[in-house]
Amino acid sequence: MKEITDIVHAFHQHQKEGKQTALATVVLVEGSAYRRPGARMLVSEDGQLTGAISGGCLEGDALRKARLAMTQGKPSLVKYDTMDEDDAQLGVGLGCNGIIHILIEPINPAEANHPLILLERAIATRQTSVLVTLFSLQDRKADQPGTCLLQLPLPASESIVSHRAPALMLETLTQDACIALQKETSVTLDYELAEHTLTGFIEVVQPSPALVICGAGNDALPLVHMAQLLGWHTTVVDGRANYATQARFALAQQVVVSRPEDILQHLTVDKYTAVVLLTHNYNYDLGALKTFLPLDLPYIGVLGPKKKFNMLLEDLKEVGALKEEVSLQNLYGPVGLDLGAETAEEIALSILAEIKAVFAQRAGGFLRDKQQPIHAPAVDVAASNLASTQAI
Repeated sequence: MKEITDIVHAFHQHQKEGKQTALATVVLVEGSAYRRPGARMLVSEDGQLTGAISGGCLEGDALRKARLAMTQGKPSLVKYDTMDEDDAQLGVGLGCNGIIHILIEPINPAEANHPLILLERAIATRQTSVLVTLFSLQDRKADQPGTCLLQLPLPASESIVSHRAPALMLETLTQDACIALQKETSVTLDYELAEHTLTGFIEVVQPSPALVICGAGNDALPLVHMAQLLGWHTTVVDGRANYATQARFALAQQVVVSRPEDILQHLTVDKYTAVVLLTHNYNYDLGALKTFLPLDLPYIGVLGPKKKFNMLLEDLKEVGALKEEVSLQNLYGPVGLDLGAETAEEIALSILAEIKAVFAQRAGGFLRDKQQPIHAPAVDVAASNLASTQAI
């Protein structure tokens, strides 16, 4: 999500300066690659790059092709075969052992619902949405519809469509986007048209994590700094007005002075919210746990030794705050991955790494010990499961 946010901000800046831009999107990967489908990069006419489509190997060539697409005024689909380490075409030894398909779309600001408008709408609210990008693998010289539909969730349940979306496919695309939204799983589908086949990347776009830090001590400072680098929305909460100030936490989106029982009057939490208790105040931590535990958040971390953590649980039981319906599955104490962290900066790193692992549903172990590929296997291109696509 941070990449999309950076791209949208860069686009508006380029617009102010009167620069042409093009959007490069990884739409399909066969085999292994540094970035997966959904990786994006904005290219300006003077060569400024925002985002990334590889580890730096493809950006130079993609820049040249993006400038050509700006000149021609039409999207193009580019294929990079990185299986050959002596790839003469690229002039670099990529060694990724995969084939990468990148769609390059010149952006016309006068066009209604162009790709950057759809991206901006996708990140406008803290809700999961679905972007649909259409391209033709069968004929790369054919018209490439590109990023052409955004499906928003309930209550709006709105479909925002560009003029490049094929009219005959709208009902089918919307249905497939709604299925992906319900399952929260991206998928790549083939659509058989009368004259040719289009491939659709049905991409689920989720909000960045929101981090609530209870505790405005010095050890919260590097946590806020690192979360900002990740693009996470950060809130600092403390009962001490002289500690919880915007001047101390200039990078936090919100700083709140509150008693633990009143915290929810000042902020909104959702299924993408992580909470970390760093107050070094037992009673404040106890009150904060009473507030957050019933909300079934994906992550609540408690700083301190296991003895303190167990005492908190015992005290919560005594006051009746640990009811049967309250799950402790998402409660982490002591907080953080076992990195051997000692300093405040190292502890912040271990906490954020644990939160990332939890949100990604990963164990957080050493990659060298992983028997499977680092990334989940790319979804095979398959026919849509909707009968209506068979007769478009």
